Amino acid sequence: MDITAIVPIRAFQDNYIWCLRRGSTAVVVDPGDADPVLDYLSNEGLWLAAILTTHHHGDHVGGNTKLLTKYNVPVFGPAREKIPGITKALREGDKIEVPGIGLELEVFDVPGHTAGHIAYYGEGVLFCGDTLFSCGCGRLFEGTAAQMHASLSKLAALPGRTLVYCAHEYTLSNLRFARAADPGNPAIDEREASARAALAAGSPSLPSTVESELAANPFLRSGNPALAASASRHAGRALTSPVEVFATLRKWKDGF
Repeated sequence: MDITAIVPIRAFQDNYIWCLRRGSTAVVVDPGDADPVLDYLSNEGLWLAAILTTHHHGDHVGGNTKLLTKYNVPVFGPAREKIPGITKALREGDKIEVPGIGLELEVFDVPGHTAGHIAYYGEGVLFCGDTLFSCGCGRLFEGTAAQMHASLSKLAALPGRTLVYCAHEYTLSNLRFARAADPGNPAIDEREASARAALAAGSPSLPSTVESELAANPFLRSGNPALAASASRHAGRALTSPVEVFATLRKWKDGF
């Protein structure tokens, strides 16, 4: 991999704008706010080469227009959504070489949180926006439970060591729900210990890994018998498929 670092730029209350660095060149993922990006680039002596976006929500694309007033760079984003400044519309199966840093990424369609949400994967890293979170997943604002379950299953099939760069610091709140839904899962305690240690040191609890998510994230475990039984108890009826289990978990989390 040609990039030398993937650095979080904090924005709003809990957003991470991921900055991919190679030498004096930078690329940012989901810049919802331009000001912290501009400050970081200035302080570090970096030049912006491209913007990657995963979906249309303002806390992911709100900084595009201001960044483009200073940097005339390509903006990559989902073909099925309106993204400010987009120049490269992407869909499932597309492959890109990220300008300036030499990173090759494959594009996945991952609808559920929004209708046209995409994720970027390559060379052991995944940028998944608000689809897969550390120990959680995005709310179903525009898609169905079946769509989100399929999207998450697609990401869960990636190699276990894949580093998962999601866009929000939600780990501890997601773990509280995971413990309620999947009591007795020792991976939840292990994940909480590592997350608390990272946060106490002033670092994000991210990136996670696909392997870690398969162990502790209830939304990737809807086929697990113990979790299915827990969701069935919550629903007050027997749930007969992983999609039903997932849908119940998502509704349960919405009101948790």
